[in-house]
Amino acid sequence: MPEPLICVAGPTGCGKTALGVLLARRFGGEVVSADSMQIYRGMSIGSAAPTPEEMRGVPHHMLAVADPSEAWSVARYVQAAAPVVDDILARGKRPFVVGGTGLWMEALLRQSGFAPGQSGGDVRRALEAELLRDGIEPLLRELRAADPAAAARIHPSDKKRVLRALEVYRETGRTITAHNAATQALPPRYRALWLGLRYHDREEMKAALDRRVDRMMADGLLEEVRALAARVPPDATALQAIGYKELLPVLDGRVTLQEGIAEVKLRTRQYAKRQLTWFRRNPEMYWLERRTGQDFSEIGRLSTNYLLSHGVC
Repeated sequence: MPEPLICVAGPTGCGKTALGVLLARRFGGEVVSADSMQIYRGMSIGSAAPTPEEMRGVPHHMLAVADPSEAWSVARYVQAAAPVVDDILARGKRPFVVGGTGLWMEALLRQSGFAPGQSGGDVRRALEAELLRDGIEPLLRELRAADPAAAARIHPSDKKRVLRALEVYRETGRTITAHNAATQALPPRYRALWLGLRYHDREEMKAALDRRVDRMMADGLLEEVRALAARVPPDATALQAIGYKELLPVLDGRVTLQEGIAEVKLRTRQYAKRQLTWFRRNPEMYWLERRTGQDFSEIGRLSTNYLLSHGVC
């Protein structure tokens, strides 16, 4: 069996970066980031990208590799990250995939098999024109007729996923549900061991996230948002990231700074809850819980023992 990848996952602000570095140093590894915002340059504060001091000499990959005017899909991430993982393995090192973007992590592990179609293509442009002209209802009716399973799975207000499902069907004549089922049947590209990090107490997590936002503001998040908004289109994916979208109205005076900060904190807490929901679905996850007053070295000890017990050395 090939050497396993170690996946360090969990909600934002729980200490994944520190744990990934600790374990990579212990087991001779390198970190591959799986964070959908840390891929962008010029967003280090708002995305909480690790600093050189936090990396502690451990090589990190897939950080600041994209211009913020670009839109990266999960397929593009896998296309870029898989060769990085293969190179780490070929050099006899161990890849530690660290991040909170669960879809990207899972896609990296499984075989490639992304459905055709991409934003900006002819079919997508036609669908977007129909949406603008007629609204979402005609498109929902088409999706219900072509792919009832996808229509039931996708929330009617999730226009992006509705368009994506119809894009695949119109381009290929095959539903995205059928394509996803075929992809799931493929053997995984990599074997993995999953470590999940979370706070034991939900209120403690909320307080920690609020403090994290305050630190970001003190480190210059508003200035980072201002600089980003000045050089990318207003509809850029990067500007939709939490911490950026909520502070944009502060720049033009639509809300006060305190209102903007409060909104960042709220959206951050909501995002962490969604991440927890995603990762809880994974039956292979070995959960590590942070508790009030706990020394982080205890988390390191437990995770190290878990990896050693599963043959990682």
